[in-house]
Amino acid sequence: MKFIVNNGGRLSGNIRVPGDKSISHRSIMFGSIAEGTSTISGFLEGEDSLNTLRAFRSMGVDIEGPDKGQVVIHGVGMNGLKQPDMPLDLGNSGTSMRLLAGLLSGQSFDVELCGDASLSKRPMERVTRPLAQMGARIDTTEGGRPPLRIQGGAALQGIDYLLPMASAQVKSCVLLAGMYASGKTCTTEPAPTRDHTERMLTAFGCSVQRDGATACIEGPASLTACDIDVPADISSAAFFMVGASIAPGSDIVLEHVGINPTRTGVIDILKLMGADIELFNESEVGGEPVADIRVRSARLQGTRIPEQLVPLAIDEFPVIFVAAACAEGETVVTGAEELRVKESDRIQVMAVGLQALGVDARATPDGMVIHGGSIGSGRVNSHDDHRIAMAFAMAALCAQGTITIDDCENVNTSFPDFVGLAAAAGLSIRSE
Repeated sequence: MKFIVNNGGRLSGNIRVPGDKSISHRSIMFGSIAEGTSTISGFLEGEDSLNTLRAFRSMGVDIEGPDKGQVVIHGVGMNGLKQPDMPLDLGNSGTSMRLLAGLLSGQSFDVELCGDASLSKRPMERVTRPLAQMGARIDTTEGGRPPLRIQGGAALQGIDYLLPMASAQVKSCVLLAGMYASGKTCTTEPAPTRDHTERMLTAFGCSVQRDGATACIEGPASLTACDIDVPADISSAAFFMVGASIAPGSDIVLEHVGINPTRTGVIDILKLMGADIELFNESEVGGEPVADIRVRSARLQGTRIPEQLVPLAIDEFPVIFVAAACAEGETVVTGAEELRVKESDRIQVMAVGLQALGVDARATPDGMVIHGGSIGSGRVNSHDDHRIAMAFAMAALCAQGTITIDDCENVNTSFPDFVGLAAAAGLSIRSE
């Protein structure tokens, strides 16, 4: 699939982007191992979240739906999962694989986790290493890459783990294994990352002790069913925040967006660049803060992005790079080496794509230097990375001509019907 996006236009109206992917994943995982029945509303019906759902169905969990975002999970308890008949295929979802590695390390059965060509290249030693310290037995291919073969029956022991880099997936993996371990398991982060796991475990009745950068769980733990309302995903909303900021005459409202403070780095960064962003109708749903977000066009200025904001916007950097390309002056990003091990090497792929569109963009080992001002036209390759594809689609709003984006199939992993919603908001986009 390719996207063909004509230049110009503006974004307007009130829209609601799909549900938060991180929360959707966790709602299925925790609802499945809880005691009782959980109802999830606003569930993201994207391929990544659906792969998590299918995995738990394969392990014997009765799950109804999804039906217009509603899922009913009949939990089997902490030790009620059953050995699947075949390897669990998690498609393109690194979140699924890393979190399941922790959750399944304490089961009584053997299980194999595999994925598509992209996921099979992603490093998993960052989770298998601490899990091995806890007593888990996991085999990988050369270089610590998938598939992961987890041997059942391991007696896990709690550990104190200092994360070498800020990663919500690694933190969550260790905490989920800690629910099956004897004693206390603690993680300490070098910088704040999203805390959906800690918040949702608390909602499911599992005590998570938090003290600054440290989170602890006492094992063995148990979960009690609860209902979850999944807010709109701020990572998906970010494309429209940038699009409205760079397209003259834009004025858009993004409804019911999750504004967890560990996820709002994109708002802070865009405001540093001069974006006109207003939050209103703020409330809390299921332990997660939400708000409507109004964005109007503004003249963005290049900036040096503070490194402390990088982990709070790590998934949004492809479209932040687009904002920088449209801004006046220089934007410098450092401390973002994590971007090199996402669905693609997002630093290299974005730099090459921006250069193809005539932007002065230079990749660095841990970020990028962009001299903004204008975007030309041309053809770019997303390298099967959903966020790269959607970022370049929004770039057409301030481009001098048409942008064609190749390899866009994986957009459905996080944003079903992106083309339809973006077109309704004013982007001149079609897929072929």
